[in-house]
Amino acid sequence: MACQPPLKPRVLTRLLSHLDLCGQQARRALPGLGLPVLLLAASPALQAAEDTPALGEQVRQLGTRLQQLEARNRALEERLRAQEAEEAAPEEGGLAVEGGVVAVWQRSNAAGSAEGRATGRLNYRGDLEFSLPMGRLSPLGEAQLSGFGHLRFGQGSGLALRPTHTATGNSVPFETAGGSEETYAIVAQAWLQASWPLAGSGLNDQAPSRVELTAGKLDLFGFFDQNAVAGDEGAQFLNNVFVHNPLLDSGGDIGADAYGLAPGVRLAWVDEGEDSGWRLGLSAGVFASGAGASFNGGLGRPLVIVQAEASPKQINGEPRGSYRLYAWTNGHTTNLAGDAEQRHSGWGLSLDQRVGRDWNLFARWGARTEGEGSFDRALTLGAEQTGRAWGRPHDSVGLALGWLRTDAAWTAATAADASLLGYAARGHERVGELYYRYQLNERIELSPDVQWIDRAGGQGDARRVVLTGLRASIGF
Repeated sequence: MACQPPLKPRVLTRLLSHLDLCGQQARRALPGLGLPVLLLAASPALQAAEDTPALGEQVRQLGTRLQQLEARNRALEERLRAQEAEEAAPEEGGLAVEGGVVAVWQRSNAAGSAEGRATGRLNYRGDLEFSLPMGRLSPLGEAQLSGFGHLRFGQGSGLALRPTHTATGNSVPFETAGGSEETYAIVAQAWLQASWPLAGSGLNDQAPSRVELTAGKLDLFGFFDQNAVAGDEGAQFLNNVFVHNPLLDSGGDIGADAYGLAPGVRLAWVDEGEDSGWRLGLSAGVFASGAGASFNGGLGRPLVIVQAEASPKQINGEPRGSYRLYAWTNGHTTNLAGDAEQRHSGWGLSLDQRVGRDWNLFARWGARTEGEGSFDRALTLGAEQTGRAWGRPHDSVGLALGWLRTDAAWTAATAADASLLGYAARGHERVGELYYRYQLNERIELSPDVQWIDRAGGQGDARRVVLTGLRASIGF
């Protein structure tokens, strides 16, 4: 094979210059492949080294190809970044459905029954809840929208008690106006909630600081006066004075419909406390009251309630307790006789605290500052302990005590008119409840329950009311 003639010095200098430029472009376009590209570029260039115009043309072609490769690389990188972002984005869930059925058998001694003899009653209640993410509302500042629906059905009204401040020892009963012969569901709740993030996404793509607006048919106690230890009659205490603030519920200051529900609007600010370790919240609600609560009247003089809350958080992000302070006013409540409207106002506290691994404590306080009722002060407190100590970590035992102070106006009215009660009500009604929640499996629980009421209705010489019962609950 004949040898290639030697390159002329000027040609060699220009060749090396072009090859150096091409090598730099190749290394920028394909890191780690600079040497192979350089060799490939050098091969045809050396063969045409004697022809300077041909060499320049090949170098230009090589530069064009390198630019095309760079463009393709940029396009591939953009596609890869878009794909990674799409995979990292949280998937929006679909419709979620939860439900449960709670049945209660309860018996009253003769001193507590409205019939004057020992009486037993059985009732049940079922609930179906639906939640649905509904995307974002771009015209409203990219708010995240969600919907919630709640159907409720049941039979049985529970025991009828003698006059007490307590109102009921069983908060589970539910039946429609048709009575036990008619069993059908009602729409207990139906509302929409818009949430505006005030900071970046936190755990579960939930903004650590946000503003929430909720509107529709609501259960007020799902948003105000919450309590982790005493707030669920299907699993915790049955007596109404321990489920909610007695003044709002048993005392009637919420002015809701026959089922404790009402249309309303709630505005809230929430800070999950990812940096401070404290979850903080401020909220205000406006709810229809009186006839308006059942969609049979206007929306004037509604129930207005405001709440401030704080919850210290554990390392895992779960709250170790919650401390809530709230105040309310309602222009649609009634006077003692129930024949005229009278504004009721008051304030309350709802506290729950975890102590160690197995103990949970709670306390509630309520005071009416305007208006009259059968009682005007309420204090309830208690505790729940898990069954870890006796080898049943999923069981719980709960004990609660309560004191309801008779309103001075009610004392005066009953003293002046014996036909109201037959005695002058005064002092404190005292209430207690003890339950044991036994978990059969992750969906079925049985809870024996006993309650006692002393000085029922503020009657000093009243015999003790004793209620015994058994609750069974199934969740799905």
